[in-house]
Amino acid sequence: MPNNISKALLRKKFSTIDSPVKPEWIKVKIQIDKINEIKKTLKSNKIVTVCEEAMCPNISDCWAKSHATFMILGDICTRACSFCNISTGKPNHVDHMEPIRVANSVKKLKLSHVVITSVDRDDLNDGGAKHFSNTINEIKLKCPNTTIEILTPDFRNKKNSIELLSKCQIDVFNHNLETVESLYKTVRPGANYKHSLSILRNIKKLNPNLFTKSGIMIGLGEKFYEIMKLMDDLRYNDVDFITIGQYLRPTRNHHPVIKYHSPDYFHKLYEEAMSRGFKIASSSPFTRSSYHAEDDFKRLKYIMLNA
Repeated sequence: MPNNISKALLRKKFSTIDSPVKPEWIKVKIQIDKINEIKKTLKSNKIVTVCEEAMCPNISDCWAKSHATFMILGDICTRACSFCNISTGKPNHVDHMEPIRVANSVKKLKLSHVVITSVDRDDLNDGGAKHFSNTINEIKLKCPNTTIEILTPDFRNKKNSIELLSKCQIDVFNHNLETVESLYKTVRPGANYKHSLSILRNIKKLNPNLFTKSGIMIGLGEKFYEIMKLMDDLRYNDVDFITIGQYLRPTRNHHPVIKYHSPDYFHKLYEEAMSRGFKIASSSPFTRSSYHAEDDFKRLKYIMLNA
């Protein structure tokens, strides 16, 4: 569990730091009318989405296409990452009917590809891995042709969680590094850069047929050479796909934006990533882990079939 005193002091410190003015290319208009229909389906099944919880700027674009990232294991996280808008505290009990409701929503929305993520659940012996497995099984039972991507927490100090997930019927395993190693203490406290890399390495060893994926935010104060090192670390651990997006500050109590990077800078990072051997790279101000996930998965399959 996060130290509430330290968390409060850190957020008080952040609240005194201003972010730069948003440039035109980072502004987006949320189209409420495109959201309502899918929102009704999710609400009727008591489904939480990271799209809403994390205040994703792409929500109207994705939901208009019936794309949503389902967030299981509740909406309260046991970590206190300084970039994240999801509530921190003591989570509720695991809802064992949730996997069925998620599967029902996938079927109702006729999703051909689905992304499943979760909050950190350090309170659970397996970090929630079994609940992931149950959710995957229910989706495959009701929608056998739907491809599945999971975006997992780090399962730190949770034995056998990765082994369990490696045996599930998933197509893409995603675990985000989020930022460069030097910023972990302030951006991602409670996590460990090398441990996160080991997750990506081990899942690929256990199931070589899986596509692996990781994402980062930029604009938190990282240096260019640190991003290059992160890319090299991911490729050394055989990660197939990297996503790079602009960090957006949820509230004044969160980590400030140090810099809004231009689209040209993102294109430069894309070229660097592809030159390092990633099968796919997505790099733009609005790139997020699951943005265009289905299209990217299809591209991955095409690349592998024609390799």
